Amino acid sequence: MISTNRTLSASSQSPRSPSSQPPYLSVSVTDPVKLGNGVQAYISYRVITKTNFPEYQGPEKIVIRRYSDFVWLRDRLFEKYKGIFIPPLPEKSAVEKFRFSAEFIEMRRQALDIFVNRIASHHALQQSEDLRTFLQADEETMERLRAHETGIFKKPSDLMQIFKDVQSKVSDVVLGKEKPVEESDPEYEKLKHYIFELENHLAEAQKHAYRLVKRHRELGQSLSDFGKAVKLLGACEGNSLGKAFSELGAKSETLSVKLQKEAHQLLMNFEEPLKDYVRAVQSIKATITERANAFRRQCELTETIKLKEINLNKLSLIRSDKVGEAEMEYNELKAESEEATRLFESIVRLMNEELVHFQERKTLDMGIAFNEFARGQARLANGIADAWRSLLPKLEACSST
Repeated sequence: MISTNRTLSASSQSPRSPSSQPPYLSVSVTDPVKLGNGVQAYISYRVITKTNFPEYQGPEKIVIRRYSDFVWLRDRLFEKYKGIFIPPLPEKSAVEKFRFSAEFIEMRRQALDIFVNRIASHHALQQSEDLRTFLQADEETMERLRAHETGIFKKPSDLMQIFKDVQSKVSDVVLGKEKPVEESDPEYEKLKHYIFELENHLAEAQKHAYRLVKRHRELGQSLSDFGKAVKLLGACEGNSLGKAFSELGAKSETLSVKLQKEAHQLLMNFEEPLKDYVRAVQSIKATITERANAFRRQCELTETIKLKEINLNKLSLIRSDKVGEAEMEYNELKAESEEATRLFESIVRLMNEELVHFQERKTLDMGIAFNEFARGQARLANGIADAWRSLLPKLEACSST
């Protein structure tokens, strides 16, 4: 749960806002519950909102949401807030849907909590009407809204294809495979190259973090199996040897538990943050594509206006009766071009601001994640060393007799 304070401007102050308390918006995603079976199964979550924002219905609201509701919110924000990096959602796993393991459910809950709190803490996104709807509407309303979006895009897979196309196009832009009209700004080119490289390196780090988690779990299981076998061996022996074997087996089982716990911590506090930033970079790439599209649209309109102007001049020279109609088209196109220019400039400005915030947050989050990783590994190594060291006197005594 994150408590978000909003800076008050003169226009945002309201007589309904408590003068003694600054505005806040606190959201938490809790209590995941599996509903349904098979392909129809899904997880529902309680989303608890506490706020004193005057535009909200009250100080506290609890609603039930499912993954598709979070997707609806993400898609609405992506469509409306051009230039802003919309926080990413965890992937929808068809394989995990049939299992819905406790670990998967907790990872999904944590990722959804992070997603909605990033929106709630963003100075622009927190003012979104769609966010208020998501946090306050009843389930029936949300279902109607999702159905409306599905109607627009025909089926959910169409929208997923749009995002895949976005990723494909931006990769083409970064790799230079596509040669449309592009910005020639060197700083923008450096940005695209950096984002592409960052995604690759984060993905590689996440892949190896996954292998570390897997190795910890496999070693933990091996130690558990070894411990059981050695304890059985100790039961066959007598005197000091049997006792030493039994203690060796018990230590192995204890270390197995430590490794499994550390594997879980490694997953939640190291691999998942890395995976989250891979998704965040993909959101940035989607915004880069929006910027590229806005720039192309601006250029296309500029060229079209030139042609319309030439045509208008020709019609004026021959005093055609179509001059009035052509002039109207020219003025409409010029207004559209000016709007396209404003949109492009807004995207550029917002992207620059977003990048500063992204770098600051990434530095902090990655610092925490790697610090937790190093501490966990040191703690585990010391625990393992202490456990084996405590057995050495008894084992040495057996080997010397």
